[in-house]
Amino acid sequence: MPHDHSTSEHKTHSHGANCTHQQQDAQHHRHEVGHQHSNAHGLFGHHHHHHGTESGNIATAFWLNFSFTIIEFIGGWLTNSVAIMADAMHDLGDTLAIAFAWFAAKVAGKEATPRYSYGYRRWSLLSALINSVILVLGSCWILYEAIPRLWQPQLPHAAGMMALAVLGVLVNGAAVFKLRRGKTQNEQILTWHLLEDVLGWVVVLVGSVLIYFTDWAWLDPLLSIGFTCFILINVWRNLRHTLALFLQVSPDPKLAATIEQQLQELSFVQDVHHLHLWSLDGEKHVLTAHLVLKTDTATEQLKLHKEQIRQLLQPYQLEHTTIEFEFNQELCRDQH
Repeated sequence: MPHDHSTSEHKTHSHGANCTHQQQDAQHHRHEVGHQHSNAHGLFGHHHHHHGTESGNIATAFWLNFSFTIIEFIGGWLTNSVAIMADAMHDLGDTLAIAFAWFAAKVAGKEATPRYSYGYRRWSLLSALINSVILVLGSCWILYEAIPRLWQPQLPHAAGMMALAVLGVLVNGAAVFKLRRGKTQNEQILTWHLLEDVLGWVVVLVGSVLIYFTDWAWLDPLLSIGFTCFILINVWRNLRHTLALFLQVSPDPKLAATIEQQLQELSFVQDVHHLHLWSLDGEKHVLTAHLVLKTDTATEQLKLHKEQIRQLLQPYQLEHTTIEFEFNQELCRDQH
């Protein structure tokens, strides 16, 4: 379960309860929302394991892609196939993108600092954005190369193309299998990078078989245009999602509405406002909210309220939560 950093601290001057990640003493720590000694080791252990898994998956994809890109250049030269050389150039771009994603995944696993108070998870999101742009540009370049070949087809060495295509499907398919269970936006974007390569080699395989038996050289660019348009549609969806996360659009408005309703239904809550749900990287979410209490409450009762909120939010596995208590008739300092 991801680490929930929710905390609450009783405000002595404004008579509210403002969340903080500073621990004042051992007793306060025991009552913080989301900070429990009993599960701290498990939470941190899962946190590091996840980053290690992401980095390891991306590393495998990088070495597979890098090695096969070299084979593609050699194979394209030997078969005199411009299509394979073009795909080799595209795979070279993928390799560079994966290398950056690998670096970003390692950076994202670093602990939070005073400068990066939420940690480095948004580096992974930045990598996903850059990779999406590279993939869109690369796909457009494939279309630029493929469309003219409909009118000026070139007959390559079909048997050599078939051999390279089978190898390409196996190598890139292995990389997709390695990344397909990844949950981060970074891994999902890279999966589309590699899936594009798999589909591309399937197209090359089908085209090379037909060319071998029919000499219909125009089949290769026609099929390439089809799978490239399919990839562009899916990558565009991911790119829109990544941009939305950068703009701090709520990752799940229905989830935010559900949490707000459940908080509103608590017996001691009169009103819920300034509830914000945003995401660090598409997987780990942050929640902040102001709760207006029905009656003035003593410190001991506030601790019980905080525990109820902790239990209410625990199933949602939020990375950070900040809940501020306000008393009835108290002016909210965030009202403008």
